[in-house]
Amino acid sequence: MSTEKNKIPRHVAIVMDGNGRWAKKRHFPRTYGHKKGVDSVRAVIRACDEIGIEYLTLFAFSSENWKRPEDEVSALMSLFMSALEAEAKSLAKNGIRLSFIGDISAFPDKLQAKIAQVEKLTVDGKNLHMQIAANYGGRWDIAQAAAKLSQELQQSGQDISVDSFSEAKLSEHLTTTKLNIPDPDLFIRTGGEQRISNFLLWQIAYAELYFTDVLWPDFRRDELFAAVEDYSRRQRRFGMTGDQVEEKNA
Repeated sequence: MSTEKNKIPRHVAIVMDGNGRWAKKRHFPRTYGHKKGVDSVRAVIRACDEIGIEYLTLFAFSSENWKRPEDEVSALMSLFMSALEAEAKSLAKNGIRLSFIGDISAFPDKLQAKIAQVEKLTVDGKNLHMQIAANYGGRWDIAQAAAKLSQELQQSGQDISVDSFSEAKLSEHLTTTKLNIPDPDLFIRTGGEQRISNFLLWQIAYAELYFTDVLWPDFRRDELFAAVEDYSRRQRRFGMTGDQVEEKNA
């Protein structure tokens, strides 16, 4: 890949959309699409490692996905378990740290235990930090951060007032901050839809957004590289003018 190292995003966040539609087009049940999507996860992990992406966040299960048919939700829980069992040792061997963000307390006890086990097994991974957003919602993340900040202020005996809250203080309690994960540089959504869907709402405030019609089971190395190359051509201003950015980078 020809993209300069300093133009490669440190953190890529992906909404993996289109599994069900991919399966339906092939006259398979939706659950088959989710299974094939695991192959894309493997391919994207390898591609991230290849070009030096440090952090990868995948939206695996939103807090709204409980509304899906019961058999599909059950199949997803089983798929989480089998994928963790199959991939844990390989992740650890290849220096990939896996962590989860979201309210996993709603998951079956066995799955919660497996998540904790794999997080512990891979905690020393240095090549790539991959976090899975499961039973996660951006609004939930902000709300729980506000609740924890309020609790912290109460326990310290401070008054809870407008002056007690700031962006910096609130962000300290976001799920990603606790893991020292920087905000995403590049947000990717597959499957043709062009919306955020309550994913990392606070964290993607300045991310570059990239939407592709490719369904997730077909999203592999070349598709990720295309997104990164598109990202590398953009000018990230963070409120500055284009001239200021050019002067800063000169």
